[in-house]
Amino acid sequence: MRSQSEQIQDVLTQRPTDALKVIGADDVQSLLGGREKEIMETVRKAYASHATAQSSLPHSSFLRFPGQPRNRIIALPAYLGDPFNVAGIKWIASFPGNHDAGLDRASAVIVLNSTETGRPEVLLEGSLISAKRTAASAALAAQYLHPNPDVDTVGLIGCGLINFEIARFLLFTFSKLRRFVLFDNSQQNAELFRSRCRNLFGPVEVDIVAASEHVFRMATLVSFATTASEPHVERIDDALEATTVLHVSLRDLSPALILRYDNVVDDIDHVCRAQTSLDLARQSSGHADFIRGTLGEIILGKIAARNPSSNITIFSPFGLGILDLALSKFVVDAAREPGLGFEVPSFLPQSWGSAKAL
Repeated sequence: MRSQSEQIQDVLTQRPTDALKVIGADDVQSLLGGREKEIMETVRKAYASHATAQSSLPHSSFLRFPGQPRNRIIALPAYLGDPFNVAGIKWIASFPGNHDAGLDRASAVIVLNSTETGRPEVLLEGSLISAKRTAASAALAAQYLHPNPDVDTVGLIGCGLINFEIARFLLFTFSKLRRFVLFDNSQQNAELFRSRCRNLFGPVEVDIVAASEHVFRMATLVSFATTASEPHVERIDDALEATTVLHVSLRDLSPALILRYDNVVDDIDHVCRAQTSLDLARQSSGHADFIRGTLGEIILGKIAARNPSSNITIFSPFGLGILDLALSKFVVDAAREPGLGFEVPSFLPQSWGSAKAL
């Protein structure tokens, strides 16, 4: 078996270790466009690796600003092992007020580090990767959890980039999907969303409704992707047929609803933090036993996809950094052949002990 120093020397001879590769938004977009199947498979493998303890996932760190309760920047460090062997961090900002200035709410960068030397190797635009992995995660959950593979109508609460990407991935996942039912507090956002659906998704029907409860009357698969900072949905009709809720924005459903229905998450420890609806449910109940298990466990066949005693299953993903790293590695690998991105030479200093540093 080769020593660690020999393995490091192999890495050093493969590329300049003082350079940093940069992959910007245009290249990320082109490399991920139309590759829903590959992206979902990447996310599936990442969940499976995490569920078999092939990862290291510290808690996310939230940077907040005095007097600005809605604004935050979050650091998500992670390591993901076999078959990825990738380490790094996502640094993502969420500033909801950006919409008023014509800017996106979220902006992000992702840094990938060598797992042999720890040195930073790649810097990627992260908001597009984050949106794609979030949507792929939601669609994967719907694929496993929703009992009707022939679903033709999906409800979307929150008309922004994330639900738009979720709509894209759900269209790929469910071949008979032909209708979206929308609700947003902003009629303007809903109208823009409908227009873009019609322009980009072809022959789909898009209806805008006046209240979120109307969405549940028209769809059995519903996705929340809002900017809500505290729960605003207090009731879901118990008489609904088997329904799957993709609770992507994590703070929409009241703790009482969380405690009432079947819950699947991406990681129990992570999702019960930061005042999410599940965190509030844990605080009020004193335990997290209301969470049946994780999507990774379902993927591996360790637990059933549905709980027969509940007609409503809620998937609440905290949004794990391992997904960002897995998809970032996918982008880096895909960028090699067309030679996309560019290198910043001599970004890192020469080793202090080298002759060049003298």
